[in-house]
Amino acid sequence: MNELARVEVENDDQRCLLRVHGEIDISNAGELAKSIENAVPNSAAVVIIDLAHTTYLDSAGVQLLFRLADRLGDRRQRLRLVVPKEAAIRTVLELTGIARLIPMVERVDEAEPEK
Repeated sequence: MNELARVEVENDDQRCLLRVHGEIDISNAGELAKSIENAVPNSAAVVIIDLAHTTYLDSAGVQLLFRLADRLGDRRQRLRLVVPKEAAIRTVLELTGIARLIPMVERVDEAEPEK
């Protein structure tokens, strides 16, 4: 994957947490999507994408999130985005209306599945 973005993955019984660090743009969105899809196990009820350390997101990155929500929905998995209010990419996501499709919270613990 292009060095613009790095993904850390944490899996447990109910959820898959993916922390994306760096920039997501047209040069790496395709590879990033593949990495995310390969990292998500079928057993995860909730997939949390933590974008707190994502410094840039263009339209290709937004499209990646919409497509991922569709694919996970087909598998009956729920997607949650973690985007703090002060995050550089928050305005872009708000302008796209993505929160109407994918719940957006400020902290990872707010996105955790109910036990």
